[in-house]
Amino acid sequence: MIVLGSTSEVAQAFVEKALQEGEKFEKIYLLTSGREASERFAKHIDVKFFQQSEIIEIDLTKEINYTKLEHINSNLLFCATGFLGEGSEEGLYDDKNTARIIEINYSKLVPLINFFAHKFENKRSGTIIGLSSVAGDRGRQSNFIYGSAKAAFTAYLSGLRNYLFEKKVHVMTVKPGFMDTKMTEGLPLNPALTATPKKAAECIYSGYKKQKNSIYVLPIWGVIMLIIRNIPEFIFKKLKL
Repeated sequence: MIVLGSTSEVAQAFVEKALQEGEKFEKIYLLTSGREASERFAKHIDVKFFQQSEIIEIDLTKEINYTKLEHINSNLLFCATGFLGEGSEEGLYDDKNTARIIEINYSKLVPLINFFAHKFENKRSGTIIGLSSVAGDRGRQSNFIYGSAKAAFTAYLSGLRNYLFEKKVHVMTVKPGFMDTKMTEGLPLNPALTATPKKAAECIYSGYKKQKNSIYVLPIWGVIMLIIRNIPEFIFKKLKL
């Protein structure tokens, strides 16, 4: 199993869920820019599940050395890489903030997934799970830089799913909605619309086993975003969302 963004609470919860369900992995490859946190998780799954892992440092804001990834052999990729960034007016006009949001959520992430997708295609097997966001369903003033990157990532996963279908590789898009994680710490989240990493992992694992194409972690988000997507633009542009 390959985990992109292995310090993510959702990614770690998914790994644990898969291991609890009896999934067998020769090795779990933890790709991360936070080695210390990934090392703690690697020790945890070794002690609890006797699961071997390998930590590989990857920084999506820098050039990636793909030669150190050539040896990786897997049939499952879980991508939880993401960066919310600063969504305020100050962040909007901060070029470094904007560039980092786009790089981590899309422009540097896509070539990395493509690298593994090519391996899966050659083997004619595998599953790619990508965490996008409801923020990508429609641009809203509160987070439209992040949302635009996630919209691009959602479109990429859709096209990749279409392309890899005949190659026997499945691609699943996950739209979590509000998540109770470090990335959203301090934000005023509605508990009824917010999922825990454990709840998200259970939903994602179920979708993975059923080979779903696209899922919302909490079904209510599907309804909410259907409404938001269908608000006429002359009304929508006046709203503060």
